[in-house]
Amino acid sequence: MIQLEKVSKTYQTDKVETLALKDIDLHVKEAEFVCIMGPSGCGKSTLLNLIGLLDRPGAGAIRVGGAPVKSYRDKDVATLRNRTFGFIFQNFHLISDLRVIDNVELPLLYRANITAAERKRLAREALEKVGLGARMEHYPNQLSGGQQQRVAIARAIVGRPQVLLADEPTGNLDSKMGAEVMDILLKLNAEGTTVVMVTHDETEARRANRIVRVFDGQLVA
Repeated sequence: MIQLEKVSKTYQTDKVETLALKDIDLHVKEAEFVCIMGPSGCGKSTLLNLIGLLDRPGAGAIRVGGAPVKSYRDKDVATLRNRTFGFIFQNFHLISDLRVIDNVELPLLYRANITAAERKRLAREALEKVGLGARMEHYPNQLSGGQQQRVAIARAIVGRPQVLLADEPTGNLDSKMGAEVMDILLKLNAEGTTVVMVTHDETEARRANRIVRVFDGQLVA
């Protein structure tokens, strides 16, 4: 599904060059649930961003669905990213002055040939799937943290992506809310969606198919 071959990433400022990732070989299979773990600053989020084509590698190759990503031009990669990936972030990134249903619709605005009525239908379906069918007309500040994260999941799955990428999706939630979010991710995975998640929580990670550990920018056993 997703394959990284000898991928490295370096960040450079005027005075400092920082090697974030070095020689990463990683294959995420279709319908797999992979957790990425490691200490703060080890390169976990950088790795997730490269998998999701939010960033480009300094060296190495990335394959999506068996095909190499040949161009990182904004238009080319944005189309591939929009159709392949759904993104879930620790801080939700909802737009406060938009209703829940409008937030969920947002990824569909970048797809041609989808009518406004079809966007609404798909957004309602996604919200029903995460148990928020009754909250469509609410605004984010009228929801709990756990409910906001479920809206973020609905937004991530509204375009029916093949892969969900989640960066610490339970990091700002209490244990009960975090467990509810994990249950939703596991259910989506059981239905065939590939999930790659960054987490610090060993208990959550053990519920995945596989744990990938990163230390000082490299994969470790």
